[in-house]
Amino acid sequence: MYVYLSKIGGFLILPSNFLVVLLALGLVLSLTSKWRRSGRFLTFAGFLGLVVCAFSPAANWLIVPLEDRFQRPGTLENYDGIIVLGGAVDTVVTGVRGDTALTMSAERITITARLAKALPETKIIHTGGQGMIVSDQATEAEGAARLFRDFGISPDRVILEDKSQNTWQNAVYAKDIVQPQPGQQWLLVTSAYHMPRAMGVFEKAGWTGVTAYPVDYRTRGPQDKSLGFDGASKGLRRFDIAYREWVGLAVYWMLGRSTEFFPGP
Repeated sequence: MYVYLSKIGGFLILPSNFLVVLLALGLVLSLTSKWRRSGRFLTFAGFLGLVVCAFSPAANWLIVPLEDRFQRPGTLENYDGIIVLGGAVDTVVTGVRGDTALTMSAERITITARLAKALPETKIIHTGGQGMIVSDQATEAEGAARLFRDFGISPDRVILEDKSQNTWQNAVYAKDIVQPQPGQQWLLVTSAYHMPRAMGVFEKAGWTGVTAYPVDYRTRGPQDKSLGFDGASKGLRRFDIAYREWVGLAVYWMLGRSTEFFPGP
C-alpha cells in the first residue's frame, strides 16, 4: 500500500502539477462573481510560480547541495561488489518494444560497464523491479540484464533483484539476496542527486562498507546556482526532480528508513 500511495502522492505534490492545478482553479474562480478576487490571486500565484520554477535558478539551488553531498572515491580497488540502483530503464517502453529503453538516468547503467571493466573480479548487483503502476511493462532487471550482456559482462557476475519498487526495497531486497558479510566493501551507483537518500537508506537497512559512486550529474556544481534556464520544460523538470528528492529525504527520515534527514559522508 505504501508503494502505491508514494507513487500517487509523488505525482500530486510535484510543483509543476500543483502550479498548473492552481492556475486552472484560479481561472475557473475568476469567472464567478463571488470568488473573482480569490480566483485572480490564485491565477497570479500559479503563473508566477510557474515562471520562477521554469526560468529562474531555483531548481539549481535545490539540486546542487544534493549532488555535491558525496564525492567519488579516489581509487577503485578491493571492492566485493557494485550495487546499481534501478531508475535507468524505462520499463513501460521496454515491455512494449522488446528492447531496453533508457531514461534520463541512463548513466546508472552505462557507467557500470566502465566500473565492471575496472573491477573485473567484482559482482554486479542490479536492484529494481517495476516502478510504475501500469500493466504490460518489463522489470528493470530484464532491461539491465540485456544491456549488461551487450556490454560483454558475463552473466555469472550479475545478480538481479527484480521485486523492489523504491529505494528502501532496493536496500532490503538486495541485502536478502546478497547476504553481505562484515568486512566486505561495496560500491553504490546511483544518480548524484539521489545519493544522500540512498546512502542513508542502505546504512539504515544494515549494509556496511558501502562507498558512494555518484553518476548522472545534472549540474556543474555551485557555479550553476546563478544559472537560469532557456526553456520552461528544462527548469520545471529539474525543479520537480530536486523538490521530490528533498521530500523523499524528509519522508524516509520520519518513517525511520534513513539514518538522518540529510545523510552525509
